[in-house]
Amino acid sequence: MPKPDEPSEGALKRLDSKLDAFEASRTTKPFAMGMGGSASEGFRLLGQILGGMLGGLGLGWFADRLAGTQPAGLLGGLLIGTALGVFAAVRQAAAASATAAAKAPPASDVSDDDDA
Repeated sequence: MPKPDEPSEGALKRLDSKLDAFEASRTTKPFAMGMGGSASEGFRLLGQILGGMLGGLGLGWFADRLAGTQPAGLLGGLLIGTALGVFAAVRQAAAASATAAAKAPPASDVSDDDDA
């Protein structure tokens, strides 16, 4: 039995292999169901658009109830909510695209051999 004060190469190697196995299982766990980061971004964008539409409809309905202008507030709220939802989704998609471009390796130069 090794003494506790002595470093054991075998124990360190076993610990390293267990740590590597733990990190590998931890990084693959969220993607076990086939849903990656891109799918969650897509669902977030869809939620922003639908949330904007439903929020606009709700506020338009409320404005109609207060002002008594039945279809105008509902339609205006739907249009404004949809526009704001799409605007927010486009901003989120641009931020996700910029993040992905920053993480991606630089593109390799491909020579243009079509002229020859």
